[in-house]
Amino acid sequence: MKDSYEDIIDLPHPASKKHERMSRMNRAAQFAPFSALTGLGRALKQTADKNEEKWEMEYGEENEDGIL
Repeated sequence: MKDSYEDIIDLPHPASKKHERMSRMNRAAQFAPFSALTGLGRALKQTADKNEEKWEMEYGEENEDGIL
């Protein structure tokens, strides 16, 4: 498979004559739909905090090293 690309590997990246290159901001905006889980981090943090409170109530508090 390595030999199959030898004829094109050193060619310059093609540039369109019709369209100018897209800016990084516009390119990033295309991926904005994937950030639909924007509240996920906050929800996970809240769940972790609740679980930590339950753990501390049941088993006691951890010291600074994370050891009971």
